[in-house]
Amino acid sequence: MYFKKDHETLAKNYQEALQDPRFKKLVQRFELDDEEAMKKTTKLKDILTELDHCQKCKGLFECQNAYRGHVFMLEKKEGETYFTYVPCKYKKKEVELKSKKISEEKINERARMKDIDVKDKKRANVIRWLDHFYEEFDFSKKMKGLYLHGNFGCGKTFLISALLHELEEKKNVSVEIIYFPEILRTLKSDWELYDMRIKRYQTIDILCIDDIGAEKVSEWGRDEVLGTILQSRMNANLTTFFTSNLTLKELESHFLLNDSSEEKIKSRRIMERIKQLTIDMELISENKRN
Repeated sequence: MYFKKDHETLAKNYQEALQDPRFKKLVQRFELDDEEAMKKTTKLKDILTELDHCQKCKGLFECQNAYRGHVFMLEKKEGETYFTYVPCKYKKKEVELKSKKISEEKINERARMKDIDVKDKKRANVIRWLDHFYEEFDFSKKMKGLYLHGNFGCGKTFLISALLHELEEKKNVSVEIIYFPEILRTLKSDWELYDMRIKRYQTIDILCIDDIGAEKVSEWGRDEVLGTILQSRMNANLTTFFTSNLTLKELESHFLLNDSSEEKIKSRRIMERIKQLTIDMELISENKRN
């Protein structure tokens, strides 16, 4: 008796669901017979709900589905149907970018000056500067680093990495290359290591702050983290490098939280420290990532 009532309820829900053309199309797409589709009605409707979310979604930051970056879906394999979660286009893009970032990091970790492509004439001035810096480097000298800015993928990080790894191996220099947006996220999520990490960035022989300007600006990140690190390194005459897609002028605008005079002073203060620590050079070249 109870089984009969349950079956009647399922059948009723199924017939109601079939009034939705999208539901009917989903059943046809997976070649479900009425009995199987009837048993899966609730989950099939869940699929449609999540697909609706995806149609209106502009990115992972506003994903409304149960499993972020994925859509509930039915798949058919070797005659069997089963429910699963399939990554959406934004999730696939995120995975692709992370994979590319990991590959780039591995390449940069292995970079040495012998690996630098000297055939690209657009890099000639930067390469000459790096060669000169390597030859002249001495702990007793006050040596400015480089603020190297230019287009995406032109090899800024690779070139600086090659120089710093060479100095580390051949001249026993302690170096650190930090990806600035990620460092801010790490510091914010791990307060126990905050003091230790900041102290290291303040005192290591050579520090490279990679991709400055790509971070989301906050007063804390700009003044408490970056400002503190740069002030200490400036006072100690420690060599500091930067890579960025922004010119110095663009970076100054990037650091502004609003148009107030107070903000302009704070931004200018950071920029003065960067200018004290570095020589400004531009690198415009082909996108090596392509």
